[in-house]
Amino acid sequence: MAEYKLLLPSMGEGVMEATIISWLFNEGDSVNEDDSVVEIATDKVDSDVPTPVSGKIVKILKQKDEVAKVGEAIAILEIAGEGSADVQEQQQEPKSAEEVRTDIPQISQEEISELEKPLKDAEQVSAQNPFAQISGERYLSPLVKSIVQEENISEAELQTIKGSGLEGRITKEDILNFLENRGKSQPQTEPQQPQTAQPAAAKPVEIPAATIPTYDGDEIIQMDRVRKIIADAMVNSKRTSPHVTSFIETDVTNVVKWRNKNKAPFEKREGGKLTFMPIFVKAVVKAIQDYPMINVSVDGDKIIKRKNINIGMATALPDGNLIVPVIKNADQLSLSGLAKAINDLAERARSKKLKPEDTQGATYTISNVGTFGNLMGTPIIPQPQVAILAIGAIVKKPAVVETPDGDMIGIRHLMFMSHSYDHRVVDGSLGGMFLKKVHDYLEAWDQNLDI
Repeated sequence: MAEYKLLLPSMGEGVMEATIISWLFNEGDSVNEDDSVVEIATDKVDSDVPTPVSGKIVKILKQKDEVAKVGEAIAILEIAGEGSADVQEQQQEPKSAEEVRTDIPQISQEEISELEKPLKDAEQVSAQNPFAQISGERYLSPLVKSIVQEENISEAELQTIKGSGLEGRITKEDILNFLENRGKSQPQTEPQQPQTAQPAAAKPVEIPAATIPTYDGDEIIQMDRVRKIIADAMVNSKRTSPHVTSFIETDVTNVVKWRNKNKAPFEKREGGKLTFMPIFVKAVVKAIQDYPMINVSVDGDKIIKRKNINIGMATALPDGNLIVPVIKNADQLSLSGLAKAINDLAERARSKKLKPEDTQGATYTISNVGTFGNLMGTPIIPQPQVAILAIGAIVKKPAVVETPDGDMIGIRHLMFMSHSYDHRVVDGSLGGMFLKKVHDYLEAWDQNLDI
């Protein structure tokens, strides 16, 4: 018999680790190929890991609530054969010498020089920056290097930081945690600089966290993993982006009439409900095409203008938490395609069947607070996006209606929208014009539109 190491597979860009939620089999149990053997949780979604081979679980290496890195062994299986296997990919048959030779592309010297240029540039930057070297054998990402340089973190201080990333690498969070606690408990080891004529910059006053009193009858509830992730993300967004919110009230009577006319035929044809969300997404996509600088991200002093329009939709889960599945390339989908994509993502979100890639890559987000009966809200921007739209409840109200015969009072379906945006790159004019454009598309909705 042979040993097979079951590795934690890659789960999408940016996902480097996962927490073991529960094992679906015990040591000694036999499993078949493609059986789901363990449930895991990332900072994005919960999912399970199937085994690519059949065999018997002889050793579980990562227990419940332990964290495993991508590529790390989480269990050992006994399988038919001899020797041991450390990888999950099947070995390919070796190619002949002729096949190998013909598989190699011909690369010119100019192309080689272009490939080497980023490496030479990186070496030059490292030579100029004594704080941006690899610490011992520890790799520092460009982002971490830049923080190390800006904060003048010494090599000795770097050695005291325990990395939580893959293979012990120091992550952005590790550096920020170090800076937050820098100097609180460690004695000052660096020599004092001689005083100069220039006054030293005032250091921010550190305010200790307030102690929250508890009283008889109070209940202490520990945040679950998802709630802690949400809390950290919300605080980080407010710390990163200066939020501004604009409001508008929209007459969506045409939208309501169109949906009422089409929802039954659509459900009969497609087997799914026709909600208002695909209509909102369609209007937002068209407005983004009119104002593409809403579809951006900020990287330091650089603005990244996104090519793709990927719409996130905030979705409430049965446990009270929130997740944001993403409609990829929403501008390339028809109204019917949007409806089906939205129904699929919402159903898989509530049944915890989303994949990590289903929650990544959003460039703009919509939150429908109207589903809870709320008229409006001031949503927090999901980083690194720069704007988010909140849709309020649709309410019948008396309103002034302009007609060829003059103004009249009529019963209309009205709805508030609120648009929060990052004032670093989105000024009030752009944020307001974008919201007005969404408003215009909804008010002018064609009641004869086919779906």
